[in-house]
Amino acid sequence: MIERDDEADRTWCISEVDIFRDLSAAVMDAIAAAAPMRAYGAGEILHSPQQPCEVLFILKRGRVRIFRVSADGRALTTAIISPGTIFGEMVLLGQRMYDNFAEALDDVTVCVMSRADVHRYLLSDPRIAARITEILGRRLADLEQRLSDSVFKSVPQRIATTLSTLAARADTRTGRLRPGTRHAQIALTHEQLAALAGTSRETTTKVLHEFADRGMLHLARGRITVLDPGHLSDAAG
Repeated sequence: MIERDDEADRTWCISEVDIFRDLSAAVMDAIAAAAPMRAYGAGEILHSPQQPCEVLFILKRGRVRIFRVSADGRALTTAIISPGTIFGEMVLLGQRMYDNFAEALDDVTVCVMSRADVHRYLLSDPRIAARITEILGRRLADLEQRLSDSVFKSVPQRIATTLSTLAARADTRTGRLRPGTRHAQIALTHEQLAALAGTSRETTTKVLHEFADRGMLHLARGRITVLDPGHLSDAAG
């Protein structure tokens, strides 16, 4: 992990982050000064149950995987966090990590805020507080949908659903498809996708090859390209 405090970098870290839109330059500068920037390499752990600390991460660049590990060593991925949003242990916001780990999937840049600064700069502004509530509400809805899918959908349907969801957020720094972009690239290994879909790597690989044979996907090492999002959506049920 690398901590960076360059003056020019501070504002960059929180610029274009959705929850801070419409703020004045003075307010942005104050928030940036209170949220030092840190960089993590792919595979590094940003948070673990063994290192409890009440901080809020604002994700600027890269993706972060939230996962937990069972007693027998199996990992369950609960979320993939995209740039422009928040995660972390912050009781003030109802944001808890519990026994979860946070791992950088790519080279990641985050800004880190303490409890006192979250209260001072974020919760005191109704606009920011409302946007944070919206983010946490969407994340809860995503978890509920995944729980429903695990009960009612087949494994191929769950994999197709996961790919469709990721494709809608893929291909740009902020996690959104560019206008007119048809082929979304998803940078995940088969094992990571399996953890998201709640199945085994072997089964995931088999289903992915079936989807590729049907022209819906192109498979490469560590990357899945969605070629036919319409038929993939149909496969998701």
